[in-house]
Amino acid sequence: MEILGYIASLFIGISLGLIGGGGSILTVPVLVYLLGVGPVQATAYSLFIVGLTSLVGAFPKYRQGLVDLKTAVIFGLPAIASVYATRKFIVPAIPHHLFSLGNLEITKSVFIMVLFALLMLAASISMIREKKEETGISEQKMTYNFPLILLEGALVGVLTGLVGAGGGFLIIPALVLLSKLPIKMAVGTSLLIIGAKSLIGFTGDLANSNMNWTLLAVVTSLAMIGFFLGNGLSKRVSAQKLKGGFGWFVLAMAVYILINEIFLQ
Repeated sequence: MEILGYIASLFIGISLGLIGGGGSILTVPVLVYLLGVGPVQATAYSLFIVGLTSLVGAFPKYRQGLVDLKTAVIFGLPAIASVYATRKFIVPAIPHHLFSLGNLEITKSVFIMVLFALLMLAASISMIREKKEETGISEQKMTYNFPLILLEGALVGVLTGLVGAGGGFLIIPALVLLSKLPIKMAVGTSLLIIGAKSLIGFTGDLANSNMNWTLLAVVTSLAMIGFFLGNGLSKRVSAQKLKGGFGWFVLAMAVYILINEIFLQ
């Protein structure tokens, strides 16, 4: 299982580099089911792995002119503040036992995994239903709907803090709709936002948990290698078709997690 976990770590990066998102949705299940990390700890590890991989991946996008720094700051600041507060204060405050439904005990770990599975369902539907990019969207003049951008950033930050996912499938549409960014620019900008908010959110866990830095280093290194492999493949393979297939895979994983956490405990 451990070897499978390390192989899957490569695919975390490959999906990030190939389709511009979705990789973070794999990180927590890989850590929990293949590498034996507890769900709460896995969400913290995921922030580090996804954050560092995304931040490194943002550099080539920036060199290609596909990162809008102003948008990253406007969207990123509320996301960074809320993800840090969530990891520092909210997650530690969640009690171990929440409530019971008959014989089913809803613990903190079960709650986080079920919430994560619901996020995976939303992400999979988004990837399966996503239409081909509109060519006209790149010709629109960039504008900023500041109230909605700030609100969306804060909500994505809280969600990221709770489940440890980067939230690229939420950020990219928000940047396109609320900032009128071209889709390729939105993908590059989202990598910078995900990297910054995830790593800063991770610092909120440093005082609350003992980190397995060896495991983090190995998984993060493999994810980075995967990112650059995926980024290279993206120039040869239709990312649009792959995104649909990956969406169905994520959907199947979400159903498995829900069944495992609710019915097989």
